[in-house]
Amino acid sequence: MNDGNTALYGVLGHPIHHSFSPAIHTAAFEATGINATYLAFDVAEDQLKKAVEGLVTLDAKGWNLTMPHKTTMCGLCDSLSEAAAIVGAVNTVVNDHGHLTGHITDGAGFTAMLRARGFDVKGKRVVLFGAGGAARAVAVQLALDGAAALSIVNRTPGKAAMLADLISSSTACDARAFALSDERAAAEQIVAADLLVNGTKLGMAPNPETCILTDAALLKNKPVLADFVYNPLATAFLKMGQAAGCTTFDGLGMLLWQGALAFKLWTGQDMPVDKVRQRVFHQ
Repeated sequence: MNDGNTALYGVLGHPIHHSFSPAIHTAAFEATGINATYLAFDVAEDQLKKAVEGLVTLDAKGWNLTMPHKTTMCGLCDSLSEAAAIVGAVNTVVNDHGHLTGHITDGAGFTAMLRARGFDVKGKRVVLFGAGGAARAVAVQLALDGAAALSIVNRTPGKAAMLADLISSSTACDARAFALSDERAAAEQIVAADLLVNGTKLGMAPNPETCILTDAALLKNKPVLADFVYNPLATAFLKMGQAAGCTTFDGLGMLLWQGALAFKLWTGQDMPVDKVRQRVFHQ
């Protein structure tokens, strides 16, 4: 029950009605007995600065950002985590008596999810399909967590090349870009990979039959497959991997673990991820 000691957290976006964050964090606060509330705030793009000032005035302990605010929030923070500084985006803010520290938990949540399920990216060869916002955050974190090589395969090779150059200049990871249309070069990277990641929207409802990978024979070495998409959970990409005997991870894990890392930054406590997944998503 809310009282005079209830801590305030929230998520800012526009639109915001689709966000699962309030349900996830409310379930986590209840499961851990933390006296806090988490609200969704629909904030227009040109009103972010005023909204942040309001949250600081109200002594909100932290908040999340979703589209279209992740990049703008960087300039409103007093300090940034290493990953946030490289990516140029913030999805989690910690408010320490008016000092705002920006973090990006999308990528760290993804690799934490993998580790929790027994797969460490350190020293591994990774193929990432896509170079958009979430893929960018994951690519940077894969490099920071010690991936030996990262092949970014994208429909727009120039965008992949910019991301690969950023990673190569900021980390020790060997990052390279490949065009999705260059099937031979892409296939060579896929066959040699330990981990394949679909960071695109292919496979998402209402087009669940679409798949970034068209040749199941490329999975002969049984890499681990992970997908950003969580609607549906069993995407065509993951089904192909399962049929080939690969270990697979659905997109709901990434969604929950990026929230879990925000929860840890705010409270110092571990989110009971499995309990929250069952309570919110019945999975």
